Amino acid sequence: MDNWITKQAQLAPQKIAVTDGHQSLTFATLAQRLTQVAGQLAAVGALTQPRVAMLTDTSLAGYQVALALLGTGHTIVWLNKRLPTTELRRQLQDSTVATCLVADDLWREGLGVNAVRFGTLLTTAATPRPLVATFDVHQVASIMYTSGTTGQPKGVLQTFENHYTSAIASALNLGVMPDDEWLCTVPIFHISGFSIMMRGLIYGMTVRLVPQFDAPAIAHILRTEPVTLISVVPFMLKKLLDQQTPTATPYCALRGMLLGGGPIDQATLRRCQQQGVPVVQSYGMTETASQVVALNFADAPSHVGSSGKPLFTTQLQLTPQTHEILLKTPALAAGYLGQPEKFAAKLTADGWYHTGDVGHLDEAGFLYVDGRLDDMIISGGENIFPDAIEAAYQSAPGVRDIAVVGRSDAEWGMVPVAFVVSDYPLDVAALVAFGRQHLAHYQVPQTFIPVVEIPHNGNGKVQRAKLRARLSATHSD
Repeated sequence: MDNWITKQAQLAPQKIAVTDGHQSLTFATLAQRLTQVAGQLAAVGALTQPRVAMLTDTSLAGYQVALALLGTGHTIVWLNKRLPTTELRRQLQDSTVATCLVADDLWREGLGVNAVRFGTLLTTAATPRPLVATFDVHQVASIMYTSGTTGQPKGVLQTFENHYTSAIASALNLGVMPDDEWLCTVPIFHISGFSIMMRGLIYGMTVRLVPQFDAPAIAHILRTEPVTLISVVPFMLKKLLDQQTPTATPYCALRGMLLGGGPIDQATLRRCQQQGVPVVQSYGMTETASQVVALNFADAPSHVGSSGKPLFTTQLQLTPQTHEILLKTPALAAGYLGQPEKFAAKLTADGWYHTGDVGHLDEAGFLYVDGRLDDMIISGGENIFPDAIEAAYQSAPGVRDIAVVGRSDAEWGMVPVAFVVSDYPLDVAALVAFGRQHLAHYQVPQTFIPVVEIPHNGNGKVQRAKLRARLSATHSD
């Protein structure tokens, strides 16, 4: 297929492709600018190998460098800026890259490869280099490392076909309007952010970049700029709702918030309805290049709590015994870098992908995600998912963060135990009483353990393995 960058420069040359609120680039200007960046990449020796790593924030410079790599036929290895240098070195070695391009404010020593600052790259004298004419749909466009909550992160191979399928499926579900502008406040080194960049190129849509999530600043943008869509995770959604006081100025042009990234409590979704904030829940993962299941604007108000139906390019079924979610979609990644056997182990003989997530379907076919299969706690024959307990306690007074794991129990087999970050000393009786009001009795944690913080990985997911190890050590003591 045609190079998406040069194609949009032909189709919509004067349309704004990207803006950070200070500088805006049309598709024509962007395409021209990227030939200069491509020349600079060649001049610093970054294009000698097919893969190039990037360590960047969500900035206009990062956006341009990433697209210059794609536009010259290279594969981006995305690095998470929140990870320690030791883990970044492991990923750089695993991906066998020779060069890592680093945003100036994220510079660090000891990466073990040829590291080039953006400031150096973008001021290097160079002859412009033309972009490739076409994209090979089977070529790996990007490599993202999975979260690694239970083991070493794996490099997910995302092809141009994966990204294209994801974008088209989302367009068929949410629609594409001539004046759409997608606010990207999620990291572009995550699939949630990079998929917005890809949609921008495929739709010919403006992408509005912000360097980090700041609720007052984002609320101001939504009130004063023509942003129509924004991707959020539950934490962001709650912070934005807090900004919408009765006297606050309404959002200027917003037609929807795409919500993903974890469980959300019903109270927050009801607040969205009360405040007139259109929220569309979705379900996807790095291995599927973003959402593969989502609500649409028509169904969202009447199916609060559901992740929606499989998108047009997605097939979905649940296993009979465990109700694990299985998927078939052209958006499914080509595999794991250097570990084809691990990816193959997740596929059935006829090509269904085991997600590791458990869910249920209502009579109308809407999916509700219950939690991770390997997090499931079986207590007295009942299946308990930590996500449901954590979502319920998110609205408990004083609870700032909570994570639940299972503990062996002689009577019940396993029982849930909660680690809690609280604003004040834990009142266990009050927490139990709260749980009995909002959960089935067998879901209420038997023990509440006060902690200073919950361990999360670089992608913000709870590292339950660490909590289980801590619980095991405490129990044995």
